[in-house]
Amino acid sequence: MQSLYIFAGILVAVAAQEYIQPYIMVDRYPDWYISRSQNEHLRLRRQLSVNKNGDVTLAHGSPNDKVFGTLGSRGESAFGKLGYQHNFINDDRGKLTGTAYGSRVLSPYGNSNHLGGRVDWASKHTSASLDVSRQMHGPTAIQAAAGGKWPVGRNGEISAQGTYDRIGRMQDYGGRLGYTYRF
Repeated sequence: MQSLYIFAGILVAVAAQEYIQPYIMVDRYPDWYISRSQNEHLRLRRQLSVNKNGDVTLAHGSPNDKVFGTLGSRGESAFGKLGYQHNFINDDRGKLTGTAYGSRVLSPYGNSNHLGGRVDWASKHTSASLDVSRQMHGPTAIQAAAGGKWPVGRNGEISAQGTYDRIGRMQDYGGRLGYTYRF
């Protein structure tokens, strides 16, 4: 009789366990969801997901525009990030992308707002970026970087890179020049 009680207790404990179905990302929407007829425009894809930290992320856009964001918390603090990205040029000349972003942090130790913008250029041999951001009632930060690689002969290549960082009154410069030869 005692083993019957133990078996019933184990059965109740197993049945009482909470089952959480894992999050499944769908890569493709069904055809009926995207367009109802030939004359309608295609519905823009949305992507809403939850990562392992419990943050909710959003990505919504078209090939040239994208809106992205995150809501989450860490300990006693809550945060939200939102941004917009636009591709200005994307052809044989290269790719020019601009991004505007902002964030808000709520904390028992103080709140903060952060706004910024970024421009990125990438082509076959060169790349450059400029990021300007500001914490409200705080310092302005500027980060710039540029670099390139150029072939020399069949097996050689010259590369050059430069960086500039500034937060408030502190400034930092960097540079690098290199030659690579593959035997």
